[in-house]
Amino acid sequence: ARSLLPLAVGPAMSASGGRGAAGSFAVSGDSFVLIARLIAEPASLQDHLARAAADLAARGMTVESCEGLAHVPEVTELRVSGGNAGSLRAVLDGVVAPADLLIADHEPRVPQLFVSDMDSTMIAAECIDELADFAGIKHQVAAITERAMQGELDFESALRARVLLLRDLSVGASAECLDTRIAAMPGAATLVATLKAKGCRTVLVTGGVHHFADPVAEQLGFDHVVANRLEVSDGQLTGGLVGGITDSGVKKAVLLAEAEALGEGTVSLATGDGANDIPMLEAATYGLAYRAKPKARSAADGWVDRGDLTAVLLLLGVPRSEWVEG
Repeated sequence: ARSLLPLAVGPAMSASGGRGAAGSFAVSGDSFVLIARLIAEPASLQDHLARAAADLAARGMTVESCEGLAHVPEVTELRVSGGNAGSLRAVLDGVVAPADLLIADHEPRVPQLFVSDMDSTMIAAECIDELADFAGIKHQVAAITERAMQGELDFESALRARVLLLRDLSVGASAECLDTRIAAMPGAATLVATLKAKGCRTVLVTGGVHHFADPVAEQLGFDHVVANRLEVSDGQLTGGLVGGITDSGVKKAVLLAEAEALGEGTVSLATGDGANDIPMLEAATYGLAYRAKPKARSAADGWVDRGDLTAVLLLLGVPRSEWVEG
């Protein structure tokens, strides 16, 4: 993720002392810290945090403080010095799971730009796979999709191969598929509406197709859509695409261009689940992987594995009282 200026902290005690995992810890001298915000099962959280503090200490890292956010009690915030984000996430992932997590080098705040993937992130389906089901070839298309999402196949080649299999399918099939099979992810509309209410620009950028992305974006309230376009002739799909391909490079480019348009210092948030989301997740100030494939998850600043998409709001420090229902 794009780094902002790190925090400096003052004197305190080591992770092996103090009030235990749920209390305050400290470090001696001035040091930069990382902030980790997490949401996990309350019943086991204190024990897990005590173990995490010990594991971090063994890696030469010190927990400076560990406490709930006053205005968002569901979130526990740790401030950790003496290490790096990779080590911190590895420890927390190994000890506190399932959980929702965000790691930053500064106090997380509401972004001015939100860019999100669509399939399996904003909607609970892979739209081309569902469209293929109408043609009776879902198993063939889904196998290609899965390999692409895992990063085993080049995205453009996989997309063209899947679209070719849809040749001669009627345009009406896509409308029926949208109406009967495509549903928003839980929390998606609230996430978008709340961010927009706080002045955030929202962009849906997907390796899927406009036939689905445009109505989904309208339903969820996105300001702008970037997607692939299916070629149509005489009311049927030709098996081809029109225009350029929206791939991982385009997703990243869209985020960077949108951030530049908003001005220097723009804070950005990206969400996604697959390998083609990795450059976008890495380029954002906060890249969050939603129920993601392993490669995307490992590239992100955090993940949502436990809750729905409103967990993103909690991790950003937005209390429920400020949510806007979409």
